[in-house]
Amino acid sequence: MRERLVTLACALGALFLFGTLFWHGDATSARRVSLPTTLEGADNGLLGCLTWLRGEGVRTLSLRERFGVLRQRAELAPTGNLLIVTLPAVTHFRNDEAVALDQWIRNGNTLLVLAALADRPAWAQYPAVMESDLQLLTGLEFSHASERSGEHKDAATGRPDAKAGARSKQDEAMTRIIRLTEQLAEPKRSTLVPNHGHRFFEGVGRAVAFSDYAPREADLVVPRDGFVLALAHESASGKGAFWLRPDGAGTIIVSGFATLFTNRALGVADNARLLANLVAATLGPEGTVVFDDEHQGLTAAYDPAKFFRDPRLYATIATIAIVWLTWVLGGTRLRMPALRTGAPREAELVRTTGLFLARVLRPAAAARRMFEHFFRHLHVAVDRAGADEARLWDRLENHPRLARADVEQLRQWYAAARADQHVPLTRLHNLLVLTERQLAA
Repeated sequence: MRERLVTLACALGALFLFGTLFWHGDATSARRVSLPTTLEGADNGLLGCLTWLRGEGVRTLSLRERFGVLRQRAELAPTGNLLIVTLPAVTHFRNDEAVALDQWIRNGNTLLVLAALADRPAWAQYPAVMESDLQLLTGLEFSHASERSGEHKDAATGRPDAKAGARSKQDEAMTRIIRLTEQLAEPKRSTLVPNHGHRFFEGVGRAVAFSDYAPREADLVVPRDGFVLALAHESASGKGAFWLRPDGAGTIIVSGFATLFTNRALGVADNARLLANLVAATLGPEGTVVFDDEHQGLTAAYDPAKFFRDPRLYATIATIAIVWLTWVLGGTRLRMPALRTGAPREAELVRTTGLFLARVLRPAAAARRMFEHFFRHLHVAVDRAGADEARLWDRLENHPRLARADVEQLRQWYAAARADQHVPLTRLHNLLVLTERQLAA
C-alpha cells in the first residue's frame, strides 16, 4: 500500500510538471467572449442564423479565407450573392482584399455590414478600432458625438476659455474611458425603426439589438462623391442606423446595429423578418449567403489561440491523464523480481578469457607462445642461440609421417613470429594440432 501511495504522489507530481510546462494560461484565465461566427452557439454567435437559412433551403457558405478568393470559389455564382461582414473584426482587412471586394460588389453582389455603431456587444467593447475598416469596406465615415466637443467661452468676456476647454476635454475623456470599460448589469435593448416603406422593411415594425456595454452615438459623414439612403433610425435618439448605398451593379448595406441577427436577437421582435427580406431582395436564383468568419478569427489556417480555446483539447488531456494514472497504479509492477544468475561454466570462462586476450595480445606474441607449447610437447628446448633449432627442424623434415610442405609452412611462421610479423593464428593452431597428432601416432 505504501508503494502505491508513493507512486501516486510521483505521478501527480509529473502531471503538475507537465501542466506547468505546457499549460496555456490565456485559454483559462481570460473571460470567454462569444464572437459573431457561424460556429458560435452562444448569445453573440451566428449559428442560429446559419441554421435557419439552411433549413429554409438557402445556400450558405462560411468564408474562412480572405476576400480575394470570392471570385475564385466555384460554388459561388458570379452575381446575386450576399456577403455578411460583422465589425469590429478580430483580423484586419488588407487593401488588396478591399479592392477585390469592391470589384466583386460592382459585378452585381451585395455587401451587408453589421457594424457596432449604435450597440456595443461584449466582443465590441472598443468599437473605435473598426472605423478605418468600415471606411475601407464601404467608403463611409462615421463620427461619434462624444468626440465632438464644443468651444468653451468665458462668461465675462464671451471669448473662448482655453483652460476650461482643456479641463472639460480631460473630464470628457475620463468619462468616456469609464463608460467604455464598465459592463452593464443587464443587456440594454435598442430599437431600429424604419423611416419609410422599403422592401427591406416590408412587414417589419421594429428590430431589436442588444448592448453589453453602454452604446455610443454615431453620425454618418456622407462622402462628397457618394449617395447614401437612410432606411431606418434608432427610436430613442432618432439618429440614422441603417443605410443603403449603390456600388456599380451591386449594393452596400450598412447597419449601425451589429447584433440584429445574433442568436439572442434573431427571434426577438421582427429581426428574423428583416433578415428574410434582405435575403429575398438581394439573393439571385443561384446566389449564396456568405458569412465572413475569416476576420472573426475562424480561419482555415492554423490558429494557436483557437487551438487552446477548444475545450476538446482539455478533455483529451484529462482523459489521457486518468488512463495514465490508472495504468501506473494498477497495471505496473512496483517491485521488480529478483534475478538469479547461475555460476558461469568452464567453457564460458575460457571463451571470455580468450576474447579478452584476443583484444590485447598481438598475433606475433601469441604465435611465439603457441610454438613454445609445441616444443615443450616434443620435449625439445630451443635456446636463444639457435643451437638446437637446426636439429629440431631436421628432425621434423625427416619424420616419415610429416609432409615436407607442412614442415616448411611451420618453419616460415616460426621465423615470422620471431621477427614480430603477422601470423595467421587459426591456421597455425590447426597445423600444430595436426603435427602433434601425426607425431604421436
